[in-house]
Amino acid sequence: MAGSPFPRTSRAPRTSRAPRAALHRGAAVAAALTFAAAAAPAQAASAPERTTLSPTADPSTSQTVTWRAADDYAPVLEIAPASAPDQVRRVEGERTGSTDGVHYRATADGLEPGTDYRYRVGSAEGGAFGDWLAFETAADGPDPFRFLYFGDVQNDITGGAAPTIEAALADAPDAELAVHAGDLVNSGGSDAEWGEWFGAFGQDATGSMNQVTAPGNHEYSGWSITDHWGLQFPGAGNGPDDDDLEDTVYYTDHQGVRFVVLNSNYRNAPWFDTKDWLEDQQYWLRGVLEDNPNPWTVVTFHHPVFSNSPTRDNGRLRDMWLEVFEEYDVDLVLQGHDHGYGRGNLVDNRTGDPDVQTGPVYAVAVTGPKMYGVSDANWTDNGAEARVQREEAQTYQIVEVDGSRLDYVSKTREGEIVDRFHITKGGDGKRVTDDLP
Repeated sequence: MAGSPFPRTSRAPRTSRAPRAALHRGAAVAAALTFAAAAAPAQAASAPERTTLSPTADPSTSQTVTWRAADDYAPVLEIAPASAPDQVRRVEGERTGSTDGVHYRATADGLEPGTDYRYRVGSAEGGAFGDWLAFETAADGPDPFRFLYFGDVQNDITGGAAPTIEAALADAPDAELAVHAGDLVNSGGSDAEWGEWFGAFGQDATGSMNQVTAPGNHEYSGWSITDHWGLQFPGAGNGPDDDDLEDTVYYTDHQGVRFVVLNSNYRNAPWFDTKDWLEDQQYWLRGVLEDNPNPWTVVTFHHPVFSNSPTRDNGRLRDMWLEVFEEYDVDLVLQGHDHGYGRGNLVDNRTGDPDVQTGPVYAVAVTGPKMYGVSDANWTDNGAEARVQREEAQTYQIVEVDGSRLDYVSKTREGEIVDRFHITKGGDGKRVTDDLP
């Protein structure tokens, strides 16, 4: 199928704010690099566990925390500025459900932008509190920061995926978010696998940087997403008005970047609802991109619009979403599912320089050890080109945003660079330039 040129509306670049010091976690991150040697037991511990930061729509002034415990109690979040640890504020939480333990959630509002906070969670009646953890609220406008992007973790988490996660956390200890493009585990209903996932990242990582998570097909069973999902990753609560998409479609604005999470699992929608599932997201996505005050946009979901695997094709996603990505000139589209690495663009976005493109960048990655072969057939059959492809490569990606420039690098856990490019926005428009090793 030949590629069709889409009319694209480019946004004018915006001036970034002066850089501020990045948050260095020190001992907290060092602790996060120690991962479990075996699957975590299914029964929750008496103290809080699986403490996780989940983004709100405005992480400069608010923060959601989720956790799990063995006991059913009145939950509370205690939070204080790191500069004034005695000024502890208590935020009432809520019981949200149970999976081999009781899940809780609390959201602190009225926070100050760009401020370090310390917090802990537990029972309002006293006792059973977890350790004090730390995070920094986002700045109230564009400001330099880095984030991590992970493809499918999924299989052999402790032995096969955790070393790559460990390398990512060590390489970017100042990362302020982690973006996950689905299939975090292999069996969404397996509490032991979720225990491995949390063990691989470590509570000091999940509890200190926002986890921007998109569900994959392995988080589903038939029409139903695992109960673990919304209890652990409730999203920002600003998605489409569609019960089937609750907790799985949302956006959050972080220091000049709008992160948009979509749910690409239309094959797991009821057969009579598949079209509405995609159309609801398309309509919502247009509104979110049209009303975007940020100079940068990152979209993540699981199934690639251009499949990296020779036997796969997600034509319905391409038909519904590709034109929107191109029309609004989304900067990064971060995907998973195909268990190999790939990065490319529409052929129509080539320039006279073979190392430079315009328009959105489409990436596919895998973090865990499960691998498929790669092919550019689905790219070229649909008007696109794969600039970089690599099979048998477990990778993590570091993205740095600084004013009018975005830098992206993909690495293996051994430190080998698989892909590298940068995007600049200026008076001559947007340019995506290969910096290949």
